[in-house]
Amino acid sequence: MTSKILVLNGPNLNLLGTREPEVYGKETLADIEAASAACAEGLGMTVEFRQTNTEGELVDWVQQAKADNDLLIVNAGAYTHTSVALLDALLSCDIPVIEVHLSNIHQREDFRHHSYVSKAAQGMICGFGGYGYEMALHAASRILNKQD
Repeated sequence: MTSKILVLNGPNLNLLGTREPEVYGKETLADIEAASAACAEGLGMTVEFRQTNTEGELVDWVQQAKADNDLLIVNAGAYTHTSVALLDALLSCDIPVIEVHLSNIHQREDFRHHSYVSKAAQGMICGFGGYGYEMALHAASRILNKQD
């Protein structure tokens, strides 16, 4: 059976490629999605990408995730550092969660060092740009294969 992975992206990630390329790189979210789809296929998984600038929509997607997905990858953007609502949804979603960030949040401004998402995530990948999503998919494969 093919594992289904849902990848949720938070605010401003729709601006990748043009927003602060010195921090976030020149890849667009579409570039990252295409590379992730190819990676997932090679691992025998399917991946669905979503992006929103709205906290409530992100929370709704997390709440719905367990109905059709085996694992959730989340790059919550700025909501990583601010959203208790997102944390509460992630804690109740009942499927494994992997946290991804393009930049190394621990080398940035102090307020970015704290992640609410981390409390609900099995692990965090940060600082590897778009390749972090592919790393998360490899981790997802290992996590899901151990559950079998």
